[in-house]
Amino acid sequence: MTKPTWDIRGEGRSWRGEEAWDRFQLTPEKIEMIDGKILWSDEDRELLLGLLLENLGADRAVRLGDPEVWRAAVAKLPR
Repeated sequence: MTKPTWDIRGEGRSWRGEEAWDRFQLTPEKIEMIDGKILWSDEDRELLLGLLLENLGADRAVRLGDPEVWRAAVAKLPR
């Protein structure tokens, strides 16, 4: 499977047309928990997270949890 090119924006967005179907096909067949984690692999979890972030938007996502954790994660990004 080819990794999708994400279009995550500050504000969430709905998918339209062919993009909507392409994104829908990326969703897991079912949600399951294995050893206390949702889905089977980190790759599957990252894929689902990307889909959710496109719909929800980064502005809302960073309000989940401790803001310092988000700031620290961004600080680790290469310049």
